[in-house]
Amino acid sequence: MRLPLNPGPIGVFDSGYGGLTILHGIRQLLPDYNYIYLGDNARAPYGTRSFDVVYQFTRQAVIKLFEMGCHLVILGCNTASAKALRSIQQRDLPELDPSRRVLGVIRPTAEVIGHLTRNNHVGLFATEGTVKSHSYDLEISKLWPDIKVSGVACPFWVPLVEYNEADSPGADYFVKKRIDELMHKDADIDTIILGCTHYPLLMPKILKYVNPNVRIVPQGEYVADSLKDYLQRHPDIEKACTKGGNCNYYTTENPDKFKESARIFLHEDVHVSHVDFE
Repeated sequence: MRLPLNPGPIGVFDSGYGGLTILHGIRQLLPDYNYIYLGDNARAPYGTRSFDVVYQFTRQAVIKLFEMGCHLVILGCNTASAKALRSIQQRDLPELDPSRRVLGVIRPTAEVIGHLTRNNHVGLFATEGTVKSHSYDLEISKLWPDIKVSGVACPFWVPLVEYNEADSPGADYFVKKRIDELMHKDADIDTIILGCTHYPLLMPKILKYVNPNVRIVPQGEYVADSLKDYLQRHPDIEKACTKGGNCNYYTTENPDKFKESARIFLHEDVHVSHVDFE
């Protein structure tokens, strides 16, 4: 599938809307580059799907972004990063185009977490798929073997955000329940990773029920810092990324529906186009 090596935008993929928080963090730090955001909203959520299905869906999205000119794709989705990234990097890129790169959101968080925790007791809120994959545990243990990670799946948190209920009184019950569950697993946790890109929108509720001495770690700024460092260390990839400060949005669902929900994450109106993977 080798394509002409003309410079192109940086691609950001997510199963739905949550990756918009990653995109926002990246654009805050690296505003000069051009970006494409692709949401597979028609098949979201990925959190409860099998490894194979997530891999197949993510592979289709990566190929689509390659076809749209991207040389570098960020999987702004924890489930895709947990269940598909390694297979795509090791199995598919050598065949598709070894000059292109696909990066995830788990490794950047794992790299910094040892500097953020004070006592090596770390909590994780994520989707069922991400928790069961143990991807955070494995990545963190490679870099910080003394850190203990305790994870809790939060199946209702994504719908709360996407249905614009993050600030509602009903959200308190679901947020407090998972916080209590996590702290029951390990009362010494002093740092909690928000391992799903939707969860930062629940930050006011999370801070309401978490001990103020516990540090909450959303991923956007750390992924952005990691990407900036990556581009500095890989000038060949950096040169393949166009600049102009533009961002185009695509969805496999209805563009009007995407536009309405994207406003929850970005607090602005965006132009959205429909795209198919077939």
